[in-house]
Amino acid sequence: MEWALRGSLRLLRERWRRGPRQRGDGQAATLAPAPASALQSLPIDVQLYIMSFLSPQDLCHLGSTNQYWRLAVQDPLLWRYFLLRDLPSWSSVDWKSLPDVEIFNRAFSEINDNTLYDYMAIYRKSCQQMRRSLKSNRPKYRAVTSFLQSLVTQAEPRFAMFGPGLEELDESLVVKMMTCPETLLIADLPLRQIHGIGSGISFYFNNNQKFNILTLYSTTSVERKRARREQTVTVNKMFYQESSIEGNHQAVHYNVIAQVKKVCEVVDGFIYVANAEANKIHDRQDELAHILAMIDPALGPQNRPVLFLSCTSYDGVKRIPCVYMAHQLQLNQLRQPWMVQDTVAANLTGLLNGVEWLLEEIEHKNAQ
Repeated sequence: MEWALRGSLRLLRERWRRGPRQRGDGQAATLAPAPASALQSLPIDVQLYIMSFLSPQDLCHLGSTNQYWRLAVQDPLLWRYFLLRDLPSWSSVDWKSLPDVEIFNRAFSEINDNTLYDYMAIYRKSCQQMRRSLKSNRPKYRAVTSFLQSLVTQAEPRFAMFGPGLEELDESLVVKMMTCPETLLIADLPLRQIHGIGSGISFYFNNNQKFNILTLYSTTSVERKRARREQTVTVNKMFYQESSIEGNHQAVHYNVIAQVKKVCEVVDGFIYVANAEANKIHDRQDELAHILAMIDPALGPQNRPVLFLSCTSYDGVKRIPCVYMAHQLQLNQLRQPWMVQDTVAANLTGLLNGVEWLLEEIEHKNAQ
């Protein structure tokens, strides 16, 4: 990432020295004459250096002062610099805001004025603050649906929670969820089990909205404890492999076992707990295959939302940024709403943000 930022800043300097600036659409922009301010009178390199320290919000404010700055702050490479600089610190990304992987993979030598992305638009679509402002402008369904719910009794939404982050982390996310009433208040204790694989627990969100989580583990608790003690890898018993012939090649894909299939048929959405600790080895291709088996359209509606909790054990553990996690899991292949939310198991940081998104997606779906 550091080489990308240095390269972006270097290209910015070179590009600004060349003369006419290019807009995001590749057309030359002519700066109309205007009375020069003190900042505007500085050398281009100094202007650029100053702007690189501004926040994107401040840069937009600068662009509203006159035509010179309105065009200057739209420079695509400047916004590419901001995007590469800021996205590792974003704590969530969703199916509508994920930047295309080509933005990060293309070498700087391949970038020219005719192929530049509209990085300003990409930043505004992906940035959390921008997404919050768009969210605040959505139609308000909550008041209407709460009134309708008072007339019609509805079952609490149910979610299947699974993934390696439930078993590989040093801190148990599930145990913390059950023992932190100040964050999540338990509504009902587990009443049912599915052949020892998992159990359903009902919680209150914001002390009023009830929802149920059915936790699905890859093996029994005895096998998980033994594997952790002996530092071995267990076989995931939630899935079985099937082979098929595709063209001239033999393809292997996963299916869920019968007990898990019953769960997938009745839940309203899914929560996948990913191990986001950067110092661990991850098989994201295998994880994607498991995810696709769980959300198979043959097992239920195709538009059920999926929340990905990108989880570490503790604060301070080096994590994989949520944008990178989304690309590693190839979530652009999914056809239903999804969101990746950074989460910490030890203190449940980020969990409520993810649950809120999940419940809003269910509410929005029911209101349609």
